[in-house]
Amino acid sequence: MIHVIATIELAPGTRGAWLAEFRKIIADVRAEKGCLEYGPAIDAATDIEIQAKVGPDKVVVVEKWEDVAALKAHSVTPHMQSYRVQVKDYVRAVNLLVLDPAE
Repeated sequence: MIHVIATIELAPGTRGAWLAEFRKIIADVRAEKGCLEYGPAIDAATDIEIQAKVGPDKVVVVEKWEDVAALKAHSVTPHMQSYRVQVKDYVRAVNLLVLDPAE
């Protein structure tokens, strides 16, 4: 299993529109072979002093995949290709972390 943390930097003020488009693909992605977890996350409102914040113009996508091959297959699916076209005006940068569990 691998963990994937994708931080999506968005054009100011477009997070709601981006999330609307992203939510359209969640079911398709979760149905992909090898997908164990897939969903967007934003800052939680807490009083934890050491909490780092991503801010209003970023979203973190938390993913788990069976293996790297499943992640690579995901990136070329028709729904992901269509999604990228739909959100191209919102996305400024993507930072992808692909991690192995350190058990």
